Amino acid sequence: MTTPQLSERPRILVVGGGYLGFYVAKNLQKKVKVHGGVVTLVDPLPYMTYQPFLPEVMSGSIEPRHITVPHARHLRDTELLQGKVTKIDHAAKTATVQGVDGVEFAVPYQDVVVAAGAITKTFPIPGLAQAGIGVKRVEEAVFLRDHVQERIQFADNTTDEAARKRALRFIVVGGGFNGVETISELQDAARLAAERCNNITPADLDFQLIEAMPKIMPEIKAETAEWVVEHLRSRGINVRLNTSLGDATDKHLKLTSMAGDNKGQVIEEFDVDTLIWTAGVQANPMVRNTDFTVEPRGRLVVDASLRALDADGKVIEGAWSAGDVAAVPDLSGKGLPDNTCVPNAQHAVRQARRLAANVYAARYGVGSVTDYKHEPLGAVAGLGYGKGVAKIINFPLKGFLAWAAHRGYHGLAMPTWERKFRVFGGWFNQAISGRDVWSLRNTQDPQADFIEAATPKPKPAEAK
Repeated sequence: MTTPQLSERPRILVVGGGYLGFYVAKNLQKKVKVHGGVVTLVDPLPYMTYQPFLPEVMSGSIEPRHITVPHARHLRDTELLQGKVTKIDHAAKTATVQGVDGVEFAVPYQDVVVAAGAITKTFPIPGLAQAGIGVKRVEEAVFLRDHVQERIQFADNTTDEAARKRALRFIVVGGGFNGVETISELQDAARLAAERCNNITPADLDFQLIEAMPKIMPEIKAETAEWVVEHLRSRGINVRLNTSLGDATDKHLKLTSMAGDNKGQVIEEFDVDTLIWTAGVQANPMVRNTDFTVEPRGRLVVDASLRALDADGKVIEGAWSAGDVAAVPDLSGKGLPDNTCVPNAQHAVRQARRLAANVYAARYGVGSVTDYKHEPLGAVAGLGYGKGVAKIINFPLKGFLAWAAHRGYHGLAMPTWERKFRVFGGWFNQAISGRDVWSLRNTQDPQADFIEAATPKPKPAEAK
């Protein structure tokens, strides 16, 4: 990729094409075009991913492509640049973009919207980078879908007892919403596969949820969290609270205690084939390569209207941000302990709409800049097919109704009607035909068979 031919029109630059960036660009592109300007979106990927559906991709409940929204199809009036922003010099109104081939080029702008989102947050645990996999990308979800099923098939065919136990041991680190939904969906699909095996049963599966705190799912009340723990344990999932991963070298895990007299001591160690990391996210570190103010947690400092603030708390003209990468004040008083919004899809949907309207009002004088405020509607979580937990306003739900609320809310929140139809259509087909949990082999190395076939073989020796 060489330096692209950039539009010379006044530019609103959107950094990041996730949920927030996608909707800001979608809501602004035609309006800005009418005024002679252009919206430019920069992202390394040519699509956005609806992350709340990643666990259902892992369990085979949703086709992977259906939770992605291609930028080129739905942002026809947006200038699309595939690459990543490595630096923003707002004083010069210029962003530095690194293309997919590594070549850097400058992009001038009039206004910038930083919607770079979050990345997986990890800790310096020996061996974690080599042994683990995160759950932030659809590619990771597809790998886990196929990997877990492949390990079950391997275990069904091997006579090595140690290898079988290792193959059937699935460890998820992190007891937040993402971790709980991930282990629930994967175990659900794994049990279905194990029931179809000849030499193993669902009782042979060893799913373990590792959480360093004494409570899972900090976003919900203690009694609900306790019910979820009991529910998971009743399904055979080993929920280990006050437990931390201390070492993962060569996929040999060492678990340490986080409570009592044994705090910091290794309490168990074993080998695994599958280690899934869901222990938190952090704001995209690229924001540190800007001249904006960054708070201690690594997020951009913004006011309630989603405008960036300088170190003195004054508005920086032409700079905006929201979503996971920004410390957005929560005017409802029901946010995080620091009174900022919880980084979830519920806020991202509404922040995107408000941010686009505010940028348009500030730049073109149409409408007025308004503060973002949203009263949380509650929380929903899927715990596998037909199972869930939810709190809708002040009404707690468990089981099938909670699962239906989870699917209904996120199905409707899925961007674009075209994608909504695909997701709901897939669920309808699944209700009739059942889940297709079988793995696709060699997706990570698709050339293996061809290479073997195309490699010249030595001629057999002639018989004497």
